[in-house]
Amino acid sequence: MPKRSSKKDTNELAASIVEQATSESTNEKNPHAVALGRLGGLKGGLARAKRLTPEQRAEIAKKAAQTRWARESVEHP
Repeated sequence: MPKRSSKKDTNELAASIVEQATSESTNEKNPHAVALGRLGGLKGGLARAKRLTPEQRAEIAKKAAQTRWARESVEHP
């Protein structure tokens, strides 16, 4: 493994910044896989909603609201 220098040449640093800023992302997703995942997600949410009782939905909503409020109080003191 190459040793890391604590001081980097200014030109090397500038070149690496430009390279990172201008390089194209290689994290492209397969559109077919995305479509299949979305289909399954849409079906699963509807199936779960049909299965829940109104009381269960209310309990889930309360828990979600409490979590949001708890998170907001931590983020914005």
